[in-house]
Amino acid sequence: MQTILGSGGAIGVELAKALKDYTKDIRLVSRNPKKVNETDQILPADLLNAAEVNEAVKGSSVVYVTVGFPYNLKIWKECWPRFTQNVIDACMVNDCKLVFFDNIYMYDANYLNGMNEQTPVNPPSKKGKIRAQIADFILSKVKEGKLTALIARSADFYGPGIKNTSMLTETVFKPLNTGKKANWMASLNYKHSFTYTPDAGRATALLGNTEKAYNQVWHLPTAKNPYTGKGWIETIAREMGVKPKIQTATKLIVKILGLFNPLMREMNEMMYQYDRDYVFNSDKFTDNFDFKVTPYLTGIREIIASDYKK
Repeated sequence: MQTILGSGGAIGVELAKALKDYTKDIRLVSRNPKKVNETDQILPADLLNAAEVNEAVKGSSVVYVTVGFPYNLKIWKECWPRFTQNVIDACMVNDCKLVFFDNIYMYDANYLNGMNEQTPVNPPSKKGKIRAQIADFILSKVKEGKLTALIARSADFYGPGIKNTSMLTETVFKPLNTGKKANWMASLNYKHSFTYTPDAGRATALLGNTEKAYNQVWHLPTAKNPYTGKGWIETIAREMGVKPKIQTATKLIVKILGLFNPLMREMNEMMYQYDRDYVFNSDKFTDNFDFKVTPYLTGIREIIASDYKK
């Protein structure tokens, strides 16, 4: 049995699709889980409840974490450490391997251009400090020999069928599709990597089913040579057949909007990711695995064909 905790999000769905190449015994766990594959076993659970997490992972050989708590600092402080403790305890008790899907918020802001698995951990945001804390908790248990685990890190992601968890979907694809201006934070002039969700799902499944991949950090396969903010918007507009209308949200504007909009208030501390090159390096993965990474233009075209048919 291989189990996905937080199975309903964009990554969890793509992971479930990919896991069928390795096993027919897949358990999907969330508050309201839905089957992705016909043979999936579904199990509703409160992942903040230790007993329910323990029951959810029981009998599993591999447990994947693709949970996404609401993008709110207070909720993150309350939920992430508690959930991580629950899942680590459950994996140790039930002798399950852990695959933890992560982001790059813990990395030093001065090293985002070409960031890889050795990039210094020095979180510049409060959310980043939480991510660093939980990653350190997992890796410390690995170092102590109490847990077999790996951390799979992704850049910001994009992909087909994403409802509201991709910055690129919310600020570029959707507005352009409805004749509105695309939005980009801080500056249009810097490169910004995005990991394609079907690639992330396939790669996470591959790592989870590769014994030698455990007890280390991996960057998930991400295309090289990302567009700048301006490049992303112009390319997506061209493929949609619309004009590339653009507006930029400066730090001051985001700060002002945050007085009225809770989501924008949460984004203010993350602006540093858009005022410099944000280039994600996944050479370690592609050097170790035969894996075809989706080019950016192909990803854009697949998203438009899937989600924005005229």
